[in-house]
Amino acid sequence: MIISPCISICKTDPSTGYCYGCGRSNEEKLLWKKEDTSDNWKINNIETIKKRLSGWQLESFNESYEYKINNGMSLIKKNQIK
Repeated sequence: MIISPCISICKTDPSTGYCYGCGRSNEEKLLWKKEDTSDNWKINNIETIKKRLSGWQLESFNESYEYKINNGMSLIKKNQIK
């Protein structure tokens, strides 16, 4: 199973249409939720969204997504629990 790249920063940039947190478009977010979306598409989508992000935004995404993969929640959610 491929873990969703959502890192709980769900705000869309009005200029690009991409989420500030994960870099996905609303259409991509919907595709992630469909049962018939392949793991191959998801893997490719993660690579695509990483190319959209840069600098601190990419670093923040990578850190939070890695944490989510290893711990089952994003860093934002972890910090909200405190």
